[in-house]
Amino acid sequence: MSEPQPLLRELNRMRSYLLDPEVLVKAVASGRRKGEQPTWRRAEMRYVDLKAGTHLQITTYDATQAFTENHAVGDAARDAVDALLEEPYGEWHVDTATQSHQLRVNSKLTATVRTTDRAVAAPVERSHDKSKQRLLPENDPVFIVLGISDDEGRIKPSRQAKYRQVEEFLRLLDSSITEAIDKGHLRRPTVEEPLRIVDLGCGNAYLTFAAERYLTGVRKLPVRLTGVDVKEQSREHNSSVAAELGVQADFVVGTIGGVVLDPAPEVVLALHACDTATDEALAQAVGWGAQLVLAAPCCHHDIAAQIRKAPTPSPYAMLTRHGILRERLADTLTDGLRASLMRLQGYRVDVVQFVESQHTPRNTMLRAVRTGGPVKGGSVRKEYDELVTEWGLHPKLAELLGV
Repeated sequence: MSEPQPLLRELNRMRSYLLDPEVLVKAVASGRRKGEQPTWRRAEMRYVDLKAGTHLQITTYDATQAFTENHAVGDAARDAVDALLEEPYGEWHVDTATQSHQLRVNSKLTATVRTTDRAVAAPVERSHDKSKQRLLPENDPVFIVLGISDDEGRIKPSRQAKYRQVEEFLRLLDSSITEAIDKGHLRRPTVEEPLRIVDLGCGNAYLTFAAERYLTGVRKLPVRLTGVDVKEQSREHNSSVAAELGVQADFVVGTIGGVVLDPAPEVVLALHACDTATDEALAQAVGWGAQLVLAAPCCHHDIAAQIRKAPTPSPYAMLTRHGILRERLADTLTDGLRASLMRLQGYRVDVVQFVESQHTPRNTMLRAVRTGGPVKGGSVRKEYDELVTEWGLHPKLAELLGV
């Protein structure tokens, strides 16, 4: 690691790599500087060969989706790179054919750069039609045993949406665990003490088994998974699948709100738990002190019923006059209140889209990382109190948490 250097000088050095199609393999800008917020949460860059010539491909990400633009080599690429370098990103990771550069912006606007040489030169891949790398291949035994792929290892036409959902969930789980470990919010697991993960309301455990397979088989992270479902049939089925796959996983019968696990899990998953079952899962996670929570809510009947019964505060009557708008508003209010309540419990919360809506209409994910203790007051509590008071709402999660 080098000594801190002037930021502009180091960014200008990275600029020379970013503008060279023969050198750049890939670059990623992420994070933010203290007190500032970049336009995009993340930006990725690489060169691609198109019919119109070589272009710099820039993919930017907001909280829910990605946007890709191609800029011709020359003035267009230079202007695009300069615009991104002016954004207040906290980190740049620039991979070239022979080196890897990690630039981190310090609080005094200096830069610390770590450069490592590659043992073998990396190829500069500029194919525009490069297929997206799959985290788990179609012929992985987990997909065949679960019935997502046929005996030849091909995804069944009727299971394409499920396969896509599993893939995107694994990407989100992978990045969330990696970031939480890197930032010290989640311990680095060992063989002696594997990471404890629970899937609440696991059903047939598609995501449970895929997560176990990817984290242990690909990432080589020691994990121990537990699936919880109210049906004995699910426990028997999942235990049989685990035995067939040779997977070390536990399956127990119990309700989301009533299950007792000792030791407590560190990562809690709750995907498509219906209505207030998601609230029970979040409350369980808080009670366990879970460091990472990924919850994809399903339906939102509780708040929707409250909105129908209570008078709509002025001037929002137009939002509840029509049934379809009222239901969408209930969805937004429910998950917004859940995010606020988790923040009050000491979690940093993101609400993201984890798979496109054409694959499943229930595609919102609450990602919560425990970063501190409960918050007693402040702007978060004030915003929450004002909202529930004005709308006359009584969220189930607030009741479960005793807020």
